[in-house]
Amino acid sequence: MFVTLKLATSLDGRIATSAGESRWITGPEARAEVHRLRAAHDAVLVGAETALADDPELTVRLPDYSDPQPTRVVLDSRQRLSPTSRLARTARAVPTLVVSASPPSAALTDLGVRVLQVAPGAGGRPDLAAVVARLSGEGLHRLFVEGGGQVAASFLRAGLVDALEWFRAPLVLGSEGRPGIGAMEIAALSQAPRLKRVDVREVGSDLWERYERI
Repeated sequence: MFVTLKLATSLDGRIATSAGESRWITGPEARAEVHRLRAAHDAVLVGAETALADDPELTVRLPDYSDPQPTRVVLDSRQRLSPTSRLARTARAVPTLVVSASPPSAALTDLGVRVLQVAPGAGGRPDLAAVVARLSGEGLHRLFVEGGGQVAASFLRAGLVDALEWFRAPLVLGSEGRPGIGAMEIAALSQAPRLKRVDVREVGSDLWERYERI
């Protein structure tokens, strides 16, 4: 599977203020490019915290888009996704998967959400390599990872990121802001994932940097 990680941050790598305000850090031009990137992938993935905090739709919303929507995936080891969330309420219209370490909950499956049970790894969360393999087995071969910070760090730490699409807005939120990439547990520079920058462009007032795995 080809995995793309998307970040939309301030200049100092923050995705929200300390109070959690995040809409909108980047401008409309950058957000439109994100929708085009979603359309180029089979599935869009977020973590449970992002699903709970933002209640996203994770759909492609472009005026000229008529192709099938990408499958929506939530990493949710305890199946905390609310049955009243946008994702759950629209699961019969747009394929929606919850990846969990526990057996499927009828509260979600009755709404059309498919729950994929994957063996837990460290911390009781589904092992990401197993998650990627399971999604590939579902016929999903291009995965677009959108957040949050701990999910981004986990994919990078596991060496699963093939491409990084980073949108940076011209504002600074400071260390109290919520980081776009969570703890990586890196003790030496030699342990840090290294990527190759392949493109930089302006989109509206934001900067779009594109990276690939070395």
